[in-house]
Amino acid sequence: MDGMHTDADDTWEVAGRRFRSRLIVGTGRYKDLEETGRAIEASGAEIVTVAVRRVNLSDPKAPMLQDYVDPKRYTYLPNTAGCHTAQEAVRTLRLAREAGGWNLVKLEVLGPPPFLYPDMPATFEAAEALLKDGFEVMVYCNDDPIAARRLEEMGCVAIMPLGAPIGSGLGIQNPVMIRAIVEQSRVPVLVDAGVGTASDATVAMELGCDAVLMNSAIAHARDPVRMARAMKAAVEAGRLAYLAGRMPKKYVADPSSPLTEGLIR
Repeated sequence: MDGMHTDADDTWEVAGRRFRSRLIVGTGRYKDLEETGRAIEASGAEIVTVAVRRVNLSDPKAPMLQDYVDPKRYTYLPNTAGCHTAQEAVRTLRLAREAGGWNLVKLEVLGPPPFLYPDMPATFEAAEALLKDGFEVMVYCNDDPIAARRLEEMGCVAIMPLGAPIGSGLGIQNPVMIRAIVEQSRVPVLVDAGVGTASDATVAMELGCDAVLMNSAIAHARDPVRMARAMKAAVEAGRLAYLAGRMPKKYVADPSSPLTEGLIR
């Protein structure tokens, strides 16, 4: 990116859809739908994830997410949160497509508690079935470059390695492997899960990720709306730092002011 470019040119694309915001947020865990809407507004996000198994998408008598998060304004990304088998995940997304016509989806298949680590054999199985069904699959996975490469070669449209276990707030635990996934990938790479605070989001973006996905970090903050604003700024700062190119690290001092005698009288 040279001096002729502006920040307005810095967009990213997934499955032919172009976005300016590099922050994707979830819609669960807030105290109510009104707070959900206010936090998402403050985040500046353009994509929101929807846990199909937990959100009312069809009963008009119950409170509906669509009343607070306008699907005409935001891109809904149905996901398989809470699914622990490939069959369950595939069935969930097929139902989502029937209910709302969504084709761009987020796949996650979780292992058992307490870590809920991605079940990669089940993830591969579900991804294969969904891709055959014509879904555009953004896929949650281990921070493993080999697994990420395989998912990309299968046809997944975005790779989403975890930063740390879901809901842990531990931040990016394996930055070397996240960077390796970024450097080898030809599709977008998004850190998904483990972000706890703004500095974690900045680190993810400084590693070269295309975007960051989070839910608990905002929803479980004492002030979710204020935290959403912080996360928006953090993602933007991390992206700018990545584009700017950080100074090299050194293990000796390099004074910012000249030490030559006689320059200061």
